Amino acid sequence: MSSSITFEPIAVIHSGYKEKFGIPRQPGLANSMTATIELLPPYNSLDAVRGLEQCSHIWLLFIFSACVGKGWSPLVRPPRLGGNDKLGVLASRSPFRPNPIGLSPVKLERIRSEGSRILLDIKGADLLDQTPIIDIKPYLPYADIIPEAEFSLASSIEPLDLPVNFSPAAEQQLAEHSRRLNQPLKQQISEVLLCDPRPAYHKNKPEKREYGIRLHDLNIRWDVSDTSVQVSLIEIDS
Repeated sequence: MSSSITFEPIAVIHSGYKEKFGIPRQPGLANSMTATIELLPPYNSLDAVRGLEQCSHIWLLFIFSACVGKGWSPLVRPPRLGGNDKLGVLASRSPFRPNPIGLSPVKLERIRSEGSRILLDIKGADLLDQTPIIDIKPYLPYADIIPEAEFSLASSIEPLDLPVNFSPAAEQQLAEHSRRLNQPLKQQISEVLLCDPRPAYHKNKPEKREYGIRLHDLNIRWDVSDTSVQVSLIEIDS
């Protein structure tokens, strides 16, 4: 057996997530977020996706490109465990893996052709903009759902159970940028922030702290209190 295997990307994703901070830690948690997969030559052929339009969902195999070359460790500190307890890397979804390969199921909205470009519009992806895709597979409901599957360390999704409030300035900016981008920004921002992207070691500290995430071409400023998530500012990212 060869000591190494080389893969080349077959596609790249165009996503509203412009940095790692703020991306939901699992797919399907921000279902209003749309993205587009663009097949790369020589894979940009309608023949390559013939029949895929009959799928409601697809699997994406991708490279954690922001982690390439940063190494790995047999033990990691998953945010799910508060960032303190260690877990084996192969028992986690950490991007810092022996081979930085990720797997996400996403909703396939449509396949379209624009000249030589073959584009797949999707929803619910948790991928950084420009992430290389190394394979696409149909999601098979009869095989890919295992009702009796268990993992006691991550048995359910735990989003913040808080209202998301927008300051008067943010509400005005929200309306302007929603029209400009033709995106349901209020829903997208709310879904992303309720996934609580804060570092685990910040979550139980009493002091108030402002955070920023980049979404589309926007910089969104926000903070979390015991009673709400408050968005204070939405502006063009400089």
